Amino acid sequence: MNKAIDVRNVTKVYRLYDRPADRLKESLSIRKKNYHKDFHALRDVSFDVEKGQSVGIIGTNGSGKSTMLKIITGVLTPTEGEVEVQGKISALLELGAGFNMEYTGIENIYMNGTMMGFTKAEMDEKLSEILEFADIGEFVHQPVKSYSSGMFVRLAFALAINVDPEILIVDEALSVGDIFFQAKCYHRMDELRKKGTTILMVTHDMSSVLKYCDKCILLNKGEKVAEGRPGEMVDLYKKILAGQYDQLEEMMNEREAANAVSGGAHPVHDVRNMPADPDGSLMRTSMTVNPNVSEYGNGKAEIYDFGILDKDSRLTNLVLKGERFTIREKIRFFDTIEAPIFTYTIRDKKGNDLSGTNTMFEGQDIRSVHAGDEYEVEFTQQMDLQGGEYLISMSCTGFEQGEHVVYHRLYDLLNLTVISNKNTVGVFDMNSRVKTRFIEQQ
Repeated sequence: MNKAIDVRNVTKVYRLYDRPADRLKESLSIRKKNYHKDFHALRDVSFDVEKGQSVGIIGTNGSGKSTMLKIITGVLTPTEGEVEVQGKISALLELGAGFNMEYTGIENIYMNGTMMGFTKAEMDEKLSEILEFADIGEFVHQPVKSYSSGMFVRLAFALAINVDPEILIVDEALSVGDIFFQAKCYHRMDELRKKGTTILMVTHDMSSVLKYCDKCILLNKGEKVAEGRPGEMVDLYKKILAGQYDQLEEMMNEREAANAVSGGAHPVHDVRNMPADPDGSLMRTSMTVNPNVSEYGNGKAEIYDFGILDKDSRLTNLVLKGERFTIREKIRFFDTIEAPIFTYTIRDKKGNDLSGTNTMFEGQDIRSVHAGDEYEVEFTQQMDLQGGEYLISMSCTGFEQGEHVVYHRLYDLLNLTVISNKNTVGVFDMNSRVKTRFIEQQ
């Protein structure tokens, strides 16, 4: 394996003191008494990045993503473990890293180039390309402390990606620039990928992870949860965001045990093992259901039936572009829920959310429900997606004490095939009305 980055058992511990004086007390203590608490920003994390790979690191705030990048780039030293890097790194960390605020943009370009090992003559050759990409005009001759955040990130990114890096490391920097500059940056990153540059990026933009990354590392509270295909890691990340991941395995085991004791009074909801439909009354038996559907929730509700209906109310996985169609869900409840919310989302094969809505967005306030209650919800809309293959996800969620709670969520449950005799550019058809008129010359 040709590794560009090899991270082995990395741990980073910070000492936290309640008061500044405690640090002095600890250093002078004859009995070596501790006045600090250890905070593990990272705990025994290992992974590798092969040369030419694009790898994303995702996780909630405080999960250790930026700390890991700083250790890889040499800004921080690990408390334990080792990191080996093969190749010249160009890093774009948090705003301001590596720049002298008193220097002008030009001076910072040359200073950073020297730090990366380039001679003045080499930076002279790269200067025009960097300035053209940054496009900040005469501000390049002003001290960077006078820059807006947008100008700053333009210059920093232009420098990072125009010095022919072997390894490009980016930490959330693109969240600052405007949409046009972001598009230009992603286009340039795509060019670097095709040239074989190794890319390691931290981002909260899951669509970027799905589009640009070959694999993904998921961190949570300083520990590596998993690594693998971006789509799978993004789904796990969403479970963490919903507050479900930590308790998921324990919860399912407890409910399976309770189900065995109670004789099925509070069943574990597994759409792949739902009961048969002897009288043919369930919609789902007429649908193509994903055999590997990903589902989770706290068990207070179950989406027990679902379907897609065309304009003539026929159950189908095929919808004609431009026609009305309906997504129908049936939900039963096993506990009291104050205000449940029903949702659907349409995603592409890469896992990008394309469209969707929920009863809260649509102004449908659902009254309090109790164990044994059932609801049916229908979402009817026009199909304006381009012809192709898509996936539909459904969920029943809500809020408890201000926290978002998932009662039952089914990811990539149904396939949706859109049939079209006219595809336009992009994901959606804007339904343009075109007029042309020949102009006669006088």
